[in-house]
Amino acid sequence: MRNQTMKWCMLFVCMSAALISCKKDQSKNEVQSENGKVKAWETLIDGTSFANYTNFQAKWNYNYPWGTDHNGTARMVGSSTNHNQIYLSSNILTIKATRLSSSPGNSTANGFTNVPIWYYSGTCHAKQQVLINDQFPSYTISGDFAVPTARGTWPAFWITGVNSWPPESDIMEFKGDSRNWQNTYDGAWENTLTTVSNAGSYHNYKCWYNKINATDVECHYYIDNVWKAKHTMSNAVNKPMWLIINLQMERDSGSPGPSGNTFYTGKNVTMGRERAF
Repeated sequence: MRNQTMKWCMLFVCMSAALISCKKDQSKNEVQSENGKVKAWETLIDGTSFANYTNFQAKWNYNYPWGTDHNGTARMVGSSTNHNQIYLSSNILTIKATRLSSSPGNSTANGFTNVPIWYYSGTCHAKQQVLINDQFPSYTISGDFAVPTARGTWPAFWITGVNSWPPESDIMEFKGDSRNWQNTYDGAWENTLTTVSNAGSYHNYKCWYNKINATDVECHYYIDNVWKAKHTMSNAVNKPMWLIINLQMERDSGSPGPSGNTFYTGKNVTMGRERAF
């Protein structure tokens, strides 16, 4: 009986020790898992920002962040009271480029003041900036677009530096034909060109941005949810960037451009990010 009691005591001690050890290991694993886990996914722009002008103007500003002109022959025209060139209908954003009978002058954009204006068009940029850092190490930006591909048409969906250039990442850019350019600029260009069948119908263009070290960001480009390329955007961490949708004309896309109206439409544009802490 005494021996049996001692056996039971020893068994209890062993089981207790094993349980304590198991709890320690479990606690350690939980800490490791928690340290490697993204805390939350945050949706910054959902698919309803084109549902009406109230939604749109809560998330987007008209024109470029720096004004109405840039590197092509189109001047951006749009405001809360002027929707001739940029307007909404049935959850779709439409940008219309219109050829002018005479030029109102040259571009006012820095570095492009020798470029004459021959079109009125439209653009918008998101109020929410993209800022990839330790707290927000990953962003995904996506949109469905139907684009013009005629010579002289230059639609784009892209991000660029707020305070400096570079950085730049072009999620979608067509330059007068059916090839989509997905580009990354950090002082040198990386370019991935993909021919898109029926680009005038809706296709999805997306990029997943992921911080890979203290200074650099990987850009994973997709078309219709098919991975196309991985680029590295060096020195892009902690640099705020604008998200822009625009229809520029001529220059890099060829000339002369269309003599009438050109249309570029988009829907389901989203921006989200991962929060680490």
